[in-house]
Amino acid sequence: MKTIALVAHDAKKDDLLRWVTEHADKLIGNEFYATGTTGKILSSVLPNINRLKSGPLGGDQQLGALISEGKIDYLIFFWDPMTSQPHDVDVKALLRLSVLYDVPTACNHASADFLINSQLFGTEYKSSPEDYSEYLNRI
Repeated sequence: MKTIALVAHDAKKDDLLRWVTEHADKLIGNEFYATGTTGKILSSVLPNINRLKSGPLGGDQQLGALISEGKIDYLIFFWDPMTSQPHDVDVKALLRLSVLYDVPTACNHASADFLINSQLFGTEYKSSPEDYSEYLNRI
């Protein structure tokens, strides 16, 4: 079982719901976290989804904390490139943490399709994040 974070900006929520519905057979059996409104919308397909706060109210940061604790295996974040968000800094921080901790991340329908259809999806894949021990021990 893997832990998958699901996030979508308002203009992309229907796209993410369609994607989750299309791939429900591969998704069921995993654990899910989602930001507030996204989680509410997806609960019709994924009834046991763990709902965090809405993104602008701290949900993106809650997901970032889960990533930094090693509790998220995949991030699927359908973000809207055409609309500025009041919490852009939180979105950037979330995406930065997914890169920092080497979490496979999909940002649109196509990349999510590639992720879920990868031969590595659902396996005991061990990522190779960079070693930051020198940074941590600098003082």
